[in-house]
Amino acid sequence: MIQNRAVRLVATGARFLTGAALAVGCVVAVVIAVALPWPGAQSEPAQVSVTPTAGDTTLVCSGEFRALGRNPADAAQQMSAGTPSLTVGSTGVLADSVLAAPEIGESSGPKRFVGSAEQGGAALVAAAESLTLAADDLSGLAASACRETRTESWLVGGTVETGTSDLIILSNPGDVTATATLTVFGPTETSTTALVPAGTQVTVPLSSVAAGTPSPVVRVTAQGAPLRAELQSSLIRTLDPSGIDIQDSAAAPNARIGFAGIQVLDTSEDTALTLLRLMATDQATKARIVVRSNGTEVMQTSVPLDARIPAEVNLDQLEPGVYSIDIEADASVVGAVRQTTGAGAGSDFAWTPSAPELRGEVFVAVPSGPSPRLHLANSSEADASITLNPAAGGAAQEITIPAGGDSVVDVRADRVYALTTDQPVRAAVMLSGTDALAGWPVWPGAAAQEAIIVYP
Repeated sequence: MIQNRAVRLVATGARFLTGAALAVGCVVAVVIAVALPWPGAQSEPAQVSVTPTAGDTTLVCSGEFRALGRNPADAAQQMSAGTPSLTVGSTGVLADSVLAAPEIGESSGPKRFVGSAEQGGAALVAAAESLTLAADDLSGLAASACRETRTESWLVGGTVETGTSDLIILSNPGDVTATATLTVFGPTETSTTALVPAGTQVTVPLSSVAAGTPSPVVRVTAQGAPLRAELQSSLIRTLDPSGIDIQDSAAAPNARIGFAGIQVLDTSEDTALTLLRLMATDQATKARIVVRSNGTEVMQTSVPLDARIPAEVNLDQLEPGVYSIDIEADASVVGAVRQTTGAGAGSDFAWTPSAPELRGEVFVAVPSGPSPRLHLANSSEADASITLNPAAGGAAQEITIPAGGDSVVDVRADRVYALTTDQPVRAAVMLSGTDALAGWPVWPGAAAQEAIIVYP
């Protein structure tokens, strides 16, 4: 009995050792199998790269400068104060028409230009307007580029202070009525809507939507059809006209925005002559501001921004000259800079919104006006090679701008130029003279569409 029990114990132990060895072997095999590549069928999804056909390019101009208060019986009645001169150029077939402007009666409305795409490529089109007024109620220089429509526009400028007559101008070159929603940001946030019929330009007084807001920022969103939104401003100090302006919408909100063509002409006044207006569009952040001139950093500061509350930064410490400004934040911001020729009677002012970056080829229209110049700012980390070629023929200018540098180029009034750059740059057209000031950023044209990937 004792011998049989011993035999059973030995057999049981052998089976245990054999099972343990098999278990260890299985674990090792699984580990090795996981580490090694497994054969299997792989299938790449079907896809094809397609480049959409370029569409037509439509530009809308500002049209007549509007005067308020000239009718003693109806202070809100609008009249045409002047018709701007127009400069336009295109690489292809260009058709033009006129939008209706019922608020100024029989006067002509703004021009609409349509550049037809040919041979699969988008037409390069540029147009700009300018006018000078010297009336008892309006004086100064106003100039702006004709622009494409957008579904969202940001107007960062203007005021509702006594003596100002600011109008939000909405143009609809499309074939259906558009509904514009105007949201005003300030100490309180308000919103209103306006209907813009097809083929029509209408206005909304800034004071009617931004009363009590000292430094308004207005977002215009369009439904039904995209709109061209801009801001016409005029100022009277006591009884003296002190400037007019047409301000375009700013570049879309971004954590990194920039400006070109900031003109400082006078620093002798005690009041703020050069002012930067900023707003964080979504959440509170801190904006880091760097100002450069001739490739040299001349000012650096930072400013905290509350969400959806405009703030202003005084830039009067800058000496007379031309500047670029780069702004970085941890959240999206929008901005514009106000410049003036002085604070006295007969002075002029201009708002310059933030500028988008350009790359490739774009057309630039320079309208009639005093001392026309083009400011080019390169905020990239590589040198930029730029060619500026008169569209009507003539000698081209070759310009090299080092990384972080800028350049001011003299151009001719009433001319269109083809600008080509191999690096992202910002550009602005500047006009300036005695009690005359205007400037605006250059926007990229409607280039051929980039290729997209289609999955059947």
